Amino acid sequence: MKRSAVDSEWLDLGRGRKVMNFSQFVRVKDFWNENTCNSDINGSNKILFNFNNNCLFHRESNQTRPPMLSVGFYLPFNNIKPQKPICQMASSPPAAAAPTSFSFKNLTQTFTVDVQRAENRPLNVPLIAPFTIATSRLDQVENVAIRIELSNGCVGWGEAPVLPHVTAEDQQTAMVKASEACEVLKKSPAMALGSVFGVVAGLLPGHQFASVRAAVEMALIDAVAKSVSMPLWRLFGGVSNTITTDITIPIVSPAEAAELASKYRKQGFTTLKLKVGKNLKEDIEVLRAIRAVHPDSSFILDANEGYKPQEAVEVLEKLYEMGVTPVLFEQPVHRDDWEGLGHVSHIAKDKFGVSVAADESCRSLDDVKKIVKGNLADVINIKLAKVGVLGALEIIEVVRASGLNLMIGGMVETRLAMGFAGHLSAGLGCFKFIDLDTPLLLSEDPVLDGYEVSGAVYKFTNARGHGGFLHWDNIAW
Repeated sequence: MKRSAVDSEWLDLGRGRKVMNFSQFVRVKDFWNENTCNSDINGSNKILFNFNNNCLFHRESNQTRPPMLSVGFYLPFNNIKPQKPICQMASSPPAAAAPTSFSFKNLTQTFTVDVQRAENRPLNVPLIAPFTIATSRLDQVENVAIRIELSNGCVGWGEAPVLPHVTAEDQQTAMVKASEACEVLKKSPAMALGSVFGVVAGLLPGHQFASVRAAVEMALIDAVAKSVSMPLWRLFGGVSNTITTDITIPIVSPAEAAELASKYRKQGFTTLKLKVGKNLKEDIEVLRAIRAVHPDSSFILDANEGYKPQEAVEVLEKLYEMGVTPVLFEQPVHRDDWEGLGHVSHIAKDKFGVSVAADESCRSLDDVKKIVKGNLADVINIKLAKVGVLGALEIIEVVRASGLNLMIGGMVETRLAMGFAGHLSAGLGCFKFIDLDTPLLLSEDPVLDGYEVSGAVYKFTNARGHGGFLHWDNIAW
């Protein structure tokens, strides 16, 4: 790079592109419409450049018009345009200077939300291979993405996962309900965050619309977290900024299961979650095949309601004969078979030392209270798409007080929804089992930035809010 002869404050990048000569030059990458540069004028000449990915640059300059970033460029000097601020921010690096007094609960009472824009689009992403469980098969993710922009310019993102026979909504229903919610939010007056949540809960009540409700809540919380310059994991408690996930092997042949297990072993996964419940004999053969190639792995069995109580007990007996003890047996029987769930839980714990998790049986706070009161399971599996974000926080509080253990999982989701759940689990630090792997099963990743992946470990950065976002123009109708 050569110093420009025209203006000593700028460096020439060639082909008409120039960049300000910052004292510490940092490359800017992949900024889209939501993440373009904005500026404030503080004092006479000082321009502050704020970005949605948490970068903050400042420079003494005589320039009075904020530059706008383009993808693949640093600062296109020959195309400077005034830009409405994307998010009015303080003049300090967001994460480092984040006020520690903020908490999610406090913000529901003190932060005023004024929604300027809200919209939703289908989020369709192909899978590497079909995802088969006991009750359904998925060949492509067909979820719904939600984008909410506040009047301060901060943008929040949410995702409503759709999984047949598990979520109550299909994609068409989710699109309709998300559109209704977006229209109401745009027309609503400014109000406290907690009041906005109340409006959303009234529009999208119960388990029937829980996935869409979760997506709207995610987007609102993401936008608010950006407004107060905090990453979500800090907002939810800040216990940690990393998590370690298991990885799922769907219902496949023994040979395919062995191949996947071998691959995951090389990638550093130590806990394998095996989908079972469709055929008892074949399930045992798959377990043997996996054990042969990954003998030191921990196992989670997930029957997705597929077994009758006696079949679930028989699986544990067969595994005991093989010298295998799962660390967890997830939803062994039908969601409404409360007696069967309790029966399997007691035998699994007393005879084999195996904990049983309630997943599909846990669709509301009332379900959780029933499980706790009847001692029907040892672990409660939290999924935001089943109960929403606020519902999940209520359930977590009850479960922690009861002494039961917690698991966090998801449907088949991109890094948008799964990243939000990851922030929640890292920030709270209360989950014994973490099952947030499905973005690893997708053949494409539509999410830009966000958490960093190293094998089974996810690291959440100090970027404001979620840290990840979608290129909205690439999300086709």
